[in-house]
Amino acid sequence: MVNVHIVIPSRLGSTRLPEKPLQLIGKKTLIERVFENAKASNFSSIHIATDSDKIASEASVFCNSVILTSEHHLSGTDRINELCNIKGFDENDIIINLQGDEPFMPIEIINSMPDILNGFDIATACVPFKSIQHVEDPNNVKVCFAHNQALYFSRSVIPNNFIKTDVTYFKHIGIYAYKVNTLNYIAKLQPAKLELSEKLEQLRFLDHNLKIGIKSFEVEAPIGIDTLEDLQRAQALVN
Repeated sequence: MVNVHIVIPSRLGSTRLPEKPLQLIGKKTLIERVFENAKASNFSSIHIATDSDKIASEASVFCNSVILTSEHHLSGTDRINELCNIKGFDENDIIINLQGDEPFMPIEIINSMPDILNGFDIATACVPFKSIQHVEDPNNVKVCFAHNQALYFSRSVIPNNFIKTDVTYFKHIGIYAYKVNTLNYIAKLQPAKLELSEKLEQLRFLDHNLKIGIKSFEVEAPIGIDTLEDLQRAQALVN
C-alpha cells in the first residue's frame, strides 16, 4: 500500500502580506486553518515545512510533525523536498503539496489528488471560471488541457477565442501531487524560460516533458491568501 503524505510549505517572508502564516482568520492563524482543513481529508499523515522558528513554534501546538528547513529555498517545492529527505519517505510515497496560503481548499480536491496522479508524473486541479473579468485578471492562472492532461498554463487568456465560439475557461488551482522520486527529480531542475516569463513554476515541469494530470471540479475557486484584501475576504467568510 502506497503512503500518502500532505506537506504544507510555509515561509515567514512575504512582501505583500508580512508574516502571512501567522495572520489571524477569526481566532486562528492562517497556518492553523490550512492544517485543520488538511485534517478533514482522507489522509492522516500531515507535515509542515517552514523556514521560521516563529511559525514552527506556533504550528507545533497543533501539528506533531513540523520541520525547520533552509531559509534559502526559492520555492515551496524545494522546501517540501527537504522535508521528505529529512523524514526518509519511500520514493514511491505520494506527496500532496497543499499550499500554506490555501485555508479553504475543497476537501473533494485534496482527496482526489492520488487518483488524478494515476498514470501521470504530477497531478493538479482546476475549476471553470465564473466571469470574464476573472479570466482577464493576470493574477488568475489559466490552464488548457486535453484528455485529462495539462497542455499549458498562462497568466494570459488561453485559449484565444479567435472565432468567437462558446469557450469555457479554466482557473488553475495551486495544489499538486507527485511521488517522492518525481519530487527529487523536480528539485534538481533549473528554471525554464517560459517559467521565468510567466512566473509559473509548473511550466518548468512541462519544459522537462513531465506529464501533468488535471481534473476540473464544479466547486467555487478557493480564496488564496496573498494580500491584505484576500485576508479581509477570508475573515469576512469565517465571520
